[in-house]
Amino acid sequence: MTDGLDRSPASGSVAATLETIRRSLDEHVDRDARLRAVVRILSASRPYYSWTGIYLLDAGSLVLHNQIGPPTPHERTPIGQGICGLAARERRSVVVPDVTRDPRYLACSLATRSEIVVPIMRGAEVLGEIDVDSDRLDAFGVEDRVLLEGAAALVAGLL
Repeated sequence: MTDGLDRSPASGSVAATLETIRRSLDEHVDRDARLRAVVRILSASRPYYSWTGIYLLDAGSLVLHNQIGPPTPHERTPIGQGICGLAARERRSVVVPDVTRDPRYLACSLATRSEIVVPIMRGAEVLGEIDVDSDRLDAFGVEDRVLLEGAAALVAGLL
């Protein structure tokens, strides 16, 4: 049974998007420019990614490094707070199909309907995370998780 949502990639397969990220990482020398490039590539890769950002861990809080999408009031989130803090605390990807039904969700935009958060890890150490919101309900499937976890592994090599 299908929900009618188009979950197909806008600009290619997961492998092609990850290869674009790999090439981009080689093109930039500066770490911050590399992280901004990753967010740009991910944001452009899927039409239903309405907000894409990278948070980095700093003194027990996740601090927004860069984003594409509307401004967020949550530029600093303690570990354990909200969906972002949950993913970091539990060291696992978290998918929320309907943010209005999850009391842990920290509202960033009234348009957001679903969210996926993937920790950036080196071994068991959380370094940060990739956070993607969508204005569609239940927008994120297995392909999104594979893409974002692959991107997180590439980013971990930068940090």
